[in-house]
Amino acid sequence: MKALLSRTAGGPETLRVEDLPSPAPAKGEVVVTVAAVGLNFPDLLIIRDQYQFKPQRPFAPGAEIAGTVTAVGEGVADLAPGTRVLGFPGWGGLAEQVALGRALVTPIPDAMPFADAAAFLMTYGTSYHALTDRAQLKPGETLLVLGASGGVGLAAVELGKAIGARVLAACSSQEKLDVALAAGADDGLVYPASLDDKDASRALAERFKTLCGKHGAQVIYDPVGGGYVEPALRAIAWEGRYLVVGFPAGIAKLPMNLPLLKACSVIGVFWGAATQRNPARHVQSVQELFALYQAGKIKPLVETVPGLDAAPGALERLAARQVKGKLVVTLAD
Repeated sequence: MKALLSRTAGGPETLRVEDLPSPAPAKGEVVVTVAAVGLNFPDLLIIRDQYQFKPQRPFAPGAEIAGTVTAVGEGVADLAPGTRVLGFPGWGGLAEQVALGRALVTPIPDAMPFADAAAFLMTYGTSYHALTDRAQLKPGETLLVLGASGGVGLAAVELGKAIGARVLAACSSQEKLDVALAAGADDGLVYPASLDDKDASRALAERFKTLCGKHGAQVIYDPVGGGYVEPALRAIAWEGRYLVVGFPAGIAKLPMNLPLLKACSVIGVFWGAATQRNPARHVQSVQELFALYQAGKIKPLVETVPGLDAAPGALERLAARQVKGKLVVTLAD
């Protein structure tokens, strides 16, 4: 089989398509023939040795897949060859076949295309965990979503509306904001591509405050980080919840007087670890998300990229923050 391998730490340009032996299922495992692979920001971090997990090289990036079970190992009685599934290997997904532990594989609805399934679990799982388990977002509250046109950002917009919140989107271009508004956001703004000085930060803070209204945002969903953290936090409501999701703009240094003045909570969101620490809740969440998908309340915005050879270029676009929604590498129809 073919796989896109990382042999040295670096960017997408270091990845190469190589031949590997096809995997066989060990006890408790299944082998999935991969039809689609969702690309995510952690794929960029893991090949640069900047992620929380550092697999032994060579390895293929690719945290989430969708495809068909083609073999099952000893002890797997509830899945048969031919079952359509999504999987969450964490890495290894950019390959024609992947062996996964049974707990990492979930059957998908018959009507769900593989491209949707490969774009589903990490973005919606992260955002659902953030909004329901961590922030406990309630109907009628105001939710401000930064990076609202990206994979997790769009998922947060859709899920916020499904919960019944007033959803405000913040993006780095009008084109991206239009995508978030089309996904259901009630209003939004375009923030600068970079914040160069304190005056720009203060100006953005005032715009966030105007957008959120006099009571502020009860929940702020931040998958961006960097210089956008402080202006957004200044627009939070009394006893609001600030969700720390990611840092493509850099890891911010937060003035700790702001949480004190707003009596707000700064809440970390580490969905991958949460699925391992509370697997029963993870299973429940996935079924709740499937129900929302089948009801038409959520649907990933997907751009497909054909073939492993095209994956490095797609990851370069992801690194440059040029993606709206989710990039999915397709390996089969």
